[in-house]
Amino acid sequence: MEKRLLGKTGIQVSPLIFGGNVFGWTVTRESEVFSLLDLFAAEGFNMIDTADSYSRWVPGNKGGESEQLIGKWLKGRKDRQSLVIATKVGSDMGQGKKDLSRKHIIHSADESLQRLQTEYIDLYQAHYDDPSTPIEETLEAFQILIKSGKVRAIGASNFSAERLEKALELSSIHGYPRYESLQPEYNLYSRQTFETGLLPLCLEKNLGVIPYYSLAGGFLSGKFRTEADLSKTPRGKGALQYMNERGMKILDALDKVAEEYSVSQAAIALAWLISRPTIVAPIASSTSADQLKGLIQGASLKLNAHAMNMLDQASS
Repeated sequence: MEKRLLGKTGIQVSPLIFGGNVFGWTVTRESEVFSLLDLFAAEGFNMIDTADSYSRWVPGNKGGESEQLIGKWLKGRKDRQSLVIATKVGSDMGQGKKDLSRKHIIHSADESLQRLQTEYIDLYQAHYDDPSTPIEETLEAFQILIKSGKVRAIGASNFSAERLEKALELSSIHGYPRYESLQPEYNLYSRQTFETGLLPLCLEKNLGVIPYYSLAGGFLSGKFRTEADLSKTPRGKGALQYMNERGMKILDALDKVAEEYSVSQAAIALAWLISRPTIVAPIASSTSADQLKGLIQGASLKLNAHAMNMLDQASS
């Protein structure tokens, strides 16, 4: 399995990351979680991404459900050092706001470690920017966690180019640990925000990019083509925003390239992402073994120039 360096962390990551947002939401049974993660690891993939807030949006949940399920799986394995566990902090966990204060980060890290049943987090990410907390305070909290051995490296998620650049500048000036990765929304449909501002910065600063929403909430898998299709899954309603002329043009290109390579549309969408500058590995979630096998195909697929050009033009 090909491995890629995650920025300057020294951490090697396989070219597809399992998105743990479905755990505690559309995948709730331990046996189902274990089966999916066992298959993922057996195929040579090593990174799992989650957050303390997954899946707080489900009625009856309070957050931490995904970490708990992953932690139970981790406890039964003997290869913790070969796995890369990423989680996030800063979402609203009941305090009514995004929170990257020192107190919240330190406390939340201990809670995540307990739920994950591990002694350290490989990549601890600021889930959202928190303008109300000084950047220095946030970075100092991460520094404490790294020095204590509880965290190996830190990353940012959902940051603007301006705020990310400011944080990197302060790390350089004051000697704080710096954000070594970025987790933005980025896919064939949603390109502009990342490519116009964040991409040049990530190239310049050598940040590893691990995009979420890689399949645009399932839209790029091709299973949502009419409004009637939206009821197929609990996530279906999120695909409505892509059902326009441009979205259909992208699906048409995906259909043609998928037929050429005899793989799923989802595999093609992931292969396109993996080939893009600064992308270390896209994050994608799965609720079944068959679905996961389709995603795995995209991780080793090399698209030719004609296929890439067709997808670029359709999604430009």
